[in-house]
Amino acid sequence: MNWKVLENVNQLEEIKEASHHKFQLIFKHSTRCIISKMALKNFESDFLMHDAIDVYYLDLIVYRDISNKIADDSGITHQSPQVLLIKDGKVVYHESHEGIDSNVLMKLI
Repeated sequence: MNWKVLENVNQLEEIKEASHHKFQLIFKHSTRCIISKMALKNFESDFLMHDAIDVYYLDLIVYRDISNKIADDSGITHQSPQVLLIKDGKVVYHESHEGIDSNVLMKLI
Protein backbone atom coordinates (compact mmCIF):
# COMPACT_ATOMS: atom_id res chain seq x y z
CA MET A 1 0.00 0.00 0.00
CA ASN A 2 1.38 3.38 -0.97
CA TRP A 3 0.19 5.39 2.05
CA LYS A 4 0.68 9.12 2.35
CA VAL A 5 0.94 10.02 6.01
CA LEU A 6 -1.51 12.68 7.15
CA GLU A 7 0.38 14.54 9.85
CA ASN A 8 -0.39 18.22 9.34
CA VAL A 9 -3.76 19.94 9.40
CA ASN A 10 -2.68 22.00 6.36
CA GLN A 11 -2.68 18.81 4.29
CA LEU A 12 -6.48 18.77 4.52
CA GLU A 13 -6.68 21.73 2.15
CA GLU A 14 -4.27 19.99 -0.25
CA ILE A 15 -6.44 16.87 -0.13
CA LYS A 16 -9.55 18.92 -0.88
CA GLU A 17 -7.86 20.57 -3.87
CA ALA A 18 -6.48 17.28 -5.20
CA SER A 19 -9.95 15.73 -4.95
CA HIS A 20 -11.07 17.88 -7.87
CA HIS A 21 -8.76 15.79 -10.09
CA LYS A 22 -8.58 12.43 -8.35
CA PHE A 23 -10.39 10.62 -5.53
CA GLN A 24 -8.76 11.02 -2.13
CA LEU A 25 -9.19 8.62 0.76
CA ILE A 26 -8.39 9.09 4.42
CA PHE A 27 -8.07 6.04 6.65
CA LYS A 28 -8.35 6.98 10.31
CA HIS A 29 -6.55 4.38 12.39
CA SER A 30 -6.15 3.89 16.14
CA THR A 31 -2.93 2.06 16.90
CA ARG A 32 -4.42 1.02 20.27
CA CYS A 33 -7.53 -0.71 18.90
CA ILE A 34 -7.63 -4.32 17.71
CA ILE A 35 -10.70 -3.65 15.53
CA SER A 36 -8.86 -0.81 13.84
CA LYS A 37 -5.80 -3.01 13.33
CA MET A 38 -7.91 -5.74 11.71
CA ALA A 39 -9.77 -3.24 9.50
CA LEU A 40 -6.47 -1.76 8.33
CA LYS A 41 -5.01 -5.19 7.56
CA ASN A 42 -8.10 -6.24 5.60
CA PHE A 43 -8.18 -2.94 3.73
CA GLU A 44 -4.53 -3.19 2.75
CA SER A 45 -4.88 -6.75 1.50
CA ASP A 46 -8.10 -6.15 -0.48
CA PHE A 47 -7.69 -2.67 -1.98
CA LEU A 48 -6.38 -2.92 -5.54
CA MET A 49 -6.79 0.60 -6.94
CA HIS A 50 -3.66 2.28 -5.63
CA ASP A 51 -3.02 4.22 -8.84
CA ALA A 52 -6.57 5.53 -9.19
CA ILE A 53 -6.69 7.18 -5.79
CA ASP A 54 -4.48 8.88 -3.23
CA VAL A 55 -4.68 7.14 0.15
CA TYR A 56 -3.85 8.89 3.40
CA TYR A 57 -3.15 7.21 6.72
CA LEU A 58 -4.07 9.14 9.85
CA ASP A 59 -2.72 7.91 13.19
CA LEU A 60 -5.47 9.01 15.57
CA ILE A 61 -3.40 8.64 18.69
CA VAL A 62 -0.75 11.09 17.50
CA TYR A 63 -2.93 13.40 15.36
CA ARG A 64 -6.34 13.51 17.03
CA ASP A 65 -6.56 17.25 16.29
CA ILE A 66 -6.57 16.48 12.55
CA SER A 67 -9.38 13.97 13.01
CA ASN A 68 -11.36 16.55 14.97
CA LYS A 69 -10.85 19.10 12.17
CA ILE A 70 -12.09 16.58 9.60
CA ALA A 71 -15.20 15.92 11.71
CA ASP A 72 -15.84 19.65 12.16
CA ASP A 73 -15.38 20.45 8.47
CA SER A 74 -17.37 17.50 7.11
CA GLY A 75 -20.06 17.20 9.78
CA ILE A 76 -19.28 13.48 10.00
CA THR A 77 -18.87 12.14 13.52
CA HIS A 78 -15.40 10.84 14.34
CA GLN A 79 -15.09 7.05 14.43
CA SER A 80 -12.16 4.68 14.62
CA PRO A 81 -11.39 3.03 12.35
CA GLN A 82 -13.00 5.12 9.65
CA VAL A 83 -12.57 5.75 5.93
CA LEU A 84 -13.62 8.90 4.14
CA LEU A 85 -13.72 9.11 0.35
CA ILE A 86 -13.37 12.66 -0.95
CA LYS A 87 -14.28 13.98 -4.39
CA ASP A 88 -14.64 17.60 -5.52
CA GLY A 89 -13.86 18.84 -2.01
CA LYS A 90 -16.63 16.84 -0.30
CA VAL A 91 -16.87 13.54 1.53
CA VAL A 92 -18.90 11.37 -0.84
CA TYR A 93 -18.69 8.16 1.19
CA HIS A 94 -17.68 7.21 4.69
CA GLU A 95 -17.77 4.04 6.73
CA SER A 96 -16.39 2.77 10.00
CA HIS A 97 -15.49 -0.37 11.92
CA GLU A 98 -16.52 -3.66 10.30
CA GLY A 99 -18.38 -1.73 7.59
CA ILE A 100 -15.09 -0.77 5.92
CA ASP A 101 -15.09 -2.75 2.68
CA SER A 102 -12.54 -2.25 -0.09
CA ASN A 103 -14.90 -3.79 -2.63
CA VAL A 104 -17.52 -1.11 -1.98
CA LEU A 105 -14.91 1.62 -2.34
CA MET A 106 -13.59 0.17 -5.60
CA LYS A 107 -17.12 0.26 -7.07
CA LEU A 108 -17.42 3.96 -6.19
CA ILE A 109 -14.13 4.90 -7.81
